Amino acid sequence: LAALCRALRRREAEGDETGWAQAREEAEAARRELREVVRPLREPGYREALRRKTERARKRRLRLQRRKQEAKAAKEEEAARAAEREAKIDQWRAKCIQEVEEKNRERELKAAADSVLSEVRKKQADTKRMVDILRALEKLRKLRKEAAGRKGVCPPPSADEAFENQVESLKTLLKNRTELYEAEERALRVMLEGEQEEERKREMEKKQKKEREKLLQQKLEIDSKLFGDPDEFPLAHLLQPFREYYLQAEHSVAALIQIRHEWDQYLVPADHPEGSCIPPGWVLPSLPTNDTWATAVR
Repeated sequence: LAALCRALRRREAEGDETGWAQAREEAEAARRELREVVRPLREPGYREALRRKTERARKRRLRLQRRKQEAKAAKEEEAARAAEREAKIDQWRAKCIQEVEEKNRERELKAAADSVLSEVRKKQADTKRMVDILRALEKLRKLRKEAAGRKGVCPPPSADEAFENQVESLKTLLKNRTELYEAEERALRVMLEGEQEEERKREMEKKQKKEREKLLQQKLEIDSKLFGDPDEFPLAHLLQPFREYYLQAEHSVAALIQIRHEWDQYLVPADHPEGSCIPPGWVLPSLPTNDTWATAVR
């Protein structure tokens, strides 16, 4: 508009009526356009409406930023949970693989021990068969010697002595082998019994571990009912002082002694008419009897 006014004055100074009229029309058009632009600013509530609009835009930007941050946090949390699940799955898979490998090793060791034991038993059977054959040979020679004696044929004493020496040598050899095979069998049986004992011990440890985990889970459930879930409550939660008070005996020997001293003052026999014995564990609260109570408990 200022430029059009300068052009208008210049046309007037030059005496150019045609140019001056054209410049005047352009200036009037620019002034009307400017008035239309400025007119809303002069209205009473325009500035407040503009402020509200700006505030809504600012809140919308903040809301979008907050949603973006929440989405990012949710994505990171989901990624952390996924990583935790993957770690647990890997741990479970490694445990299963380890158990399978242990069972395979035990099976292979047992199969090898059974194979060696069967081999030892086979050797023992062969040794026993050889002993039976040697006895049969002694009996056969005795019968043949008696038959030859009835016919008047007697072998020389050197033949009897050589036969006896050979038989005794074979008996000694078979006896040594029998003792060796028996020692091997005993050693294998001790090894198999040791493996079975180890297997029974591992089964017992697994059973005890499951029992401990079950008792620990029951304790966590009872503590959760009494003091709330510690994973859901921060350290500054209103139940934290009560939790610290009731669980102080788990962290302080002096507190444990003091609590036991206070409890021991009320020890009475089970059949006492004015009291009852101390319960062995926590006294859990009874379930709500109406909706109002249940609402207060929740």
